[in-house]
Amino acid sequence: MNTLHTVTVDPLAISPLVEDMPAERSSAESSAVSWGAIFAGAAAASALSLILLILGTGLGMSSVSPWAQTGISAAAFGVSTILWLTLTQIAASGMGGYLAGRLRTKWLSVQTDEVYFRDTAHGFLSWAIASLATATLLASVIGSIVSGGVQAGASVAGGLASTATAAAASGVAKGGVGDSGSLSYFVDSLFRRDMSAANSAPVGQTVAPQSGAQSRSDAASTPEVVGIFVTSLRTGALTAEDLRYVSQLVADRTGLAQPEAEKRVGATFARAQATLRDAEAAAKEAADKARKVSAYTALWLFVSLLTGAFTASFAATYGGRRRDL
Repeated sequence: MNTLHTVTVDPLAISPLVEDMPAERSSAESSAVSWGAIFAGAAAASALSLILLILGTGLGMSSVSPWAQTGISAAAFGVSTILWLTLTQIAASGMGGYLAGRLRTKWLSVQTDEVYFRDTAHGFLSWAIASLATATLLASVIGSIVSGGVQAGASVAGGLASTATAAAASGVAKGGVGDSGSLSYFVDSLFRRDMSAANSAPVGQTVAPQSGAQSRSDAASTPEVVGIFVTSLRTGALTAEDLRYVSQLVADRTGLAQPEAEKRVGATFARAQATLRDAEAAAKEAADKARKVSAYTALWLFVSLLTGAFTASFAATYGGRRRDL
């Protein structure tokens, strides 16, 4: 004869198991990204970056002086700028990553390796958002400060003077509007009279003043000579025909003999050519220096940003370990 056994189940004994099942399910279904913690870390990193960059700009401008033998050198200024940018990235990215890892919601039933990866990802995402936000703030808030500092540093280093000289030389070579102003000194030197010969004239003999027609002719010949010089500088040589014509004008206005006038024209054109070559060489040197500075700046900015990304990721994992204690 079979005997039936009745099993009595205590509801209080299974209630903890029933309560744990929804918690585990909600933990598994929850998002792996805590955007609130990421944006909080990014906001803190952006604010700290902005403060440190403004502080570095003020310290840098206070150390630069337009006076000779005063202030730091250009090389020291560049090295200090690179070090300050790297320090800014380390400090700001470290704070942002730590906050992103520490403020993240604690996951249940997640493996240790997965938690480590998620913390690292949170730190990297906070650094990426902070970098984009800082770039936007730099363009809209302190762009004028940075541009003013660049202009001041260029003027101290003599870059503006080289740029102005290069612009003048380029205008002469291309035959621009400012040609007459650039070549006025050389053309005027062609028509200088020998004052010692005039002073040695016999007593009582005076030089007849020029008539109005002669004065107008002299005034009209100056722009013509300027045009000839501009064309010759662009082609690189003064033709024999132009040399003879300009020499005749110089001989008529100064009273020099034709051979002496030709020597004066040749020497003046040679001086103008030498000045143009020096200006072009200075412009090329300044452009080469600017290119090297831009290249080095871009490379060091890449290194500093890469350092910031690593610092933010590492700080997020450290903050995550402190969170899970």
